[in-house]
Amino acid sequence: MVIDILTLFPESFAPLNESIIKRAQEKGIIKINLINIRDFSTDKHKKCDDYPFGGGAGMLMTAQPIYDAIKSVLDDKAHIVFASPSGKTLNVEKAKELSKEEHLVFICGHYEGIDQRILDIFEPEEISIGDYVLTGGELPTMVIIDALSRFIEGVITAESLDEESFSCDGLEYPQYTRPAEFQGLKVPEVLLSGNHQEIAKWRKTQSQQKTKQKRPDLIK
Repeated sequence: MVIDILTLFPESFAPLNESIIKRAQEKGIIKINLINIRDFSTDKHKKCDDYPFGGGAGMLMTAQPIYDAIKSVLDDKAHIVFASPSGKTLNVEKAKELSKEEHLVFICGHYEGIDQRILDIFEPEEISIGDYVLTGGELPTMVIIDALSRFIEGVITAESLDEESFSCDGLEYPQYTRPAEFQGLKVPEVLLSGNHQEIAKWRKTQSQQKTKQKRPDLIK
């Protein structure tokens, strides 16, 4: 998968060069390109924002630099995404759907957002990561990329996906590692038993109880 990220702040995406996504890039599973929108500004000072028509607080990203940045990466396979409070909320199903795309183009808004004409021309898919507003589109874009990347074959193991929260019809069961006792708290005996059938039964029960207690809205 090729992921093009259009942003005024390419340095914000340093976390994508760490851990699991870094390894996915090294294996050639994912290719991430950072495109600086400012490089496409025709303003002599490389300005990319201006006051909104009609007045109002803050500045708005202008259409021309974003338009030309999009055109520079656009192809027949490109699926454009814009992180926005106006979009549908990101969930597991949407992450899986996006993971099947061959080419994703992310537009990162900033300040008070972007000129509406960019949305009218390119009709990007708008996605929200929650009912709140951030200072820019860089953080939600990273969240979306991280979420979808996990469903691309070879990024993480299939077993990890099957048993995690939201992929197993509820929340994931509690997990423990060494030492077997810490601060007076012991690992449940069943997990030390080696009886895989009993362990699976315990995990299923714990998952159901945890979901009922913390996220009853997930119970079907």
